[in-house]
Amino acid sequence: MTRLEAAAHRSAEIDVAGLRNALARRIALRTESQNPERRSELRRYLIDEIAPTLERMGFATQLWDNVIAGGPPFLFAERIEDPELTTVLMYGHGDVVLGYDAQWEQASSPWVLEEQGNRWYGRGTADNKGQHSINLAALEHLLRTRGALGCNVKWLFEMGEEVGSPGLRAICEQRRAQLAADVFIASDGPRLRSDRPTLFLGSRGCINFTLDCALRDGAHHSGNWGGLLANPGTLLANAIASMVDARGRILVGALRPPPIPDSVRRALATIEPGEPNGPSIDDDWGEPGLTAAERVFGFNALEVLAFKTGNPEHPVNAIPPRATATLQLRFVAGCDHAAFIPAIREHLDAHGFGQITVVQDRAEVMAATRLDPDNSWARWAAKSIERTTGIAPAILPNLGGSLPNDCFAELLCLPTLWVPHSYPACSQHAPDEHLLADVAEQGLRIMVGLFEDLPRRPLQST
Repeated sequence: MTRLEAAAHRSAEIDVAGLRNALARRIALRTESQNPERRSELRRYLIDEIAPTLERMGFATQLWDNVIAGGPPFLFAERIEDPELTTVLMYGHGDVVLGYDAQWEQASSPWVLEEQGNRWYGRGTADNKGQHSINLAALEHLLRTRGALGCNVKWLFEMGEEVGSPGLRAICEQRRAQLAADVFIASDGPRLRSDRPTLFLGSRGCINFTLDCALRDGAHHSGNWGGLLANPGTLLANAIASMVDARGRILVGALRPPPIPDSVRRALATIEPGEPNGPSIDDDWGEPGLTAAERVFGFNALEVLAFKTGNPEHPVNAIPPRATATLQLRFVAGCDHAAFIPAIREHLDAHGFGQITVVQDRAEVMAATRLDPDNSWARWAAKSIERTTGIAPAILPNLGGSLPNDCFAELLCLPTLWVPHSYPACSQHAPDEHLLADVAEQGLRIMVGLFEDLPRRPLQST
C-alpha cells in the first residue's frame, strides 16, 4: 500500500466529528485577551479545557504564572516516552481578538461553532483554537490507533498572543531547560492558498511606531492665517513621503533588508501569493525588480496604518494644530530592529523634520526569523507532507505576517516548522471568521503523517 493509499484509508479513521465537538467547546469560551473582563476566561481555557485534554493523553501538566504582573498564564505539558527519542515542542494560543458580535453576518454568534457547507464559523476557528485543536486531535489519533506517539512531546500554551505575547520571551528564558527539544512544530497563520498545503519556517518581524507633529495649542482660521502658519498635516505627509515613495518603495536605507539569500529565492521561485477571492495584487507596488513572492516573503514593507489631522468627519476652515500617523515596518531576518527607531529619528532630522517626534508603540518587538529552506528538518517536513497529500507543499522561508517565533528559534535555538491549517480568506480578526472543513481534515492527516514519519533520533539541523 502506498503512502497516499494509506492516507486515504486512514481518512475513514480520522475523527472529524470529535474534532468539531472539541472545537465547539473551545469556541464557546470567550477568551478575548483584549478585554480585561475576560481575564478569568483565559485561565479557565487552560485549566478546564486544555489541561484535561492533555492529561487524558498521558501528559503531565503545569500552570505557569506570567512573570509580568497581571499577564495571562501559560500551560506547559509533556509526555516523555523515552529520553532517547526525538523530542518535539509544540505551541498554541488560546486567546482570541474581540468578537465584534453585532457585526457577524454569515453566522449568528462568534461564540457558537456554526457549520455552513464547508465552513465552520466561530471566533478562533482559524486563529488559533481550530489550528491547535487539529494538532491535539492528531496526537489523540496516534494514541488511539497505535498506543504511543513514538516520540516525546512538549506543549506550551499562551493566552496573550493577540496582545503581543507578554511574558512569553521571559518564560522561555526562565524555563529554557524544561522547554528543551530537538524541533519545534506548530500551526498558525494561513496557507498560501486553501488548496495547497504550506510549510513556513519563520516569520517577518513587526514594529509599529507613531509620528507626531504637534505645533500649537489650537486651530487657527485658514483665511486669516493660511500661508503664515506651518500646517502639521502637510509636514507629516511630506515626512512620510521622504521615507516611502508613491509606489511603496522604502527610501530609508536603514529600513531596507540585506540582499535576499539564494536559497530563499529558490524556495520562492514557484510561490504565487494571492487568493481567488482576495484583492488583486498591484504589480507596480513595493520594491521594483522583485517578484510578488519576494516582496511579501523576502523583503521589508513600510505601511501607513492610520493618519489623522484636523477633524476628518467634519472638516472646518482652520489650520489644525496637530497631525499624527501610525506606521508599521514588517521586516525579514538579517535586520537589526533595535536600529530602526534611531535611524528614523536621524532621517527626519536630516530632512528638516525635527519637529516631528517618533515613538515606538510597544517595547517587545517580534523579531524576524527564518530557517534556511535547505535545512534537513525543512526537507523532511516537506517530504512528509507530500507523501500524505500527493501535493508538493508551498515552502515559505518565513510568513509575511509576524509570530513570536523568535522565542523558539533564537532563545531555545530550535529549527521551527509551522504547518498552517487556515487560508488567506478566513476572515481572521474580523467578523465571520471561519475554518474550512476539508482543510481541517487534510491538516489532521498531515499532522498524523508528520508524527508517523518523525525520526526516532533527531535529524542534524543543517
